[in-house]
Amino acid sequence: MKNRIVDLRAERAWTQADLAQRIGVSRQSINAIETGKFDPSLPVALRLAKLFNLTVEDIFTDDQRCP
Repeated sequence: MKNRIVDLRAERAWTQADLAQRIGVSRQSINAIETGKFDPSLPVALRLAKLFNLTVEDIFTDDQRCP
């Protein structure tokens, strides 16, 4: 799953640790989500959307096409 978290974080001059603290996860979790190694749970995705005042779909896109 692709996401815009790096860009959204950069717009606010937040570190991964800053973002992690704001949504209640570890910095390592933010890194894994940003690099596509881990897809966030629905509650984490919703917290990110609320924090950035966007929809989940505005932040995350499916990088696989349906057949």
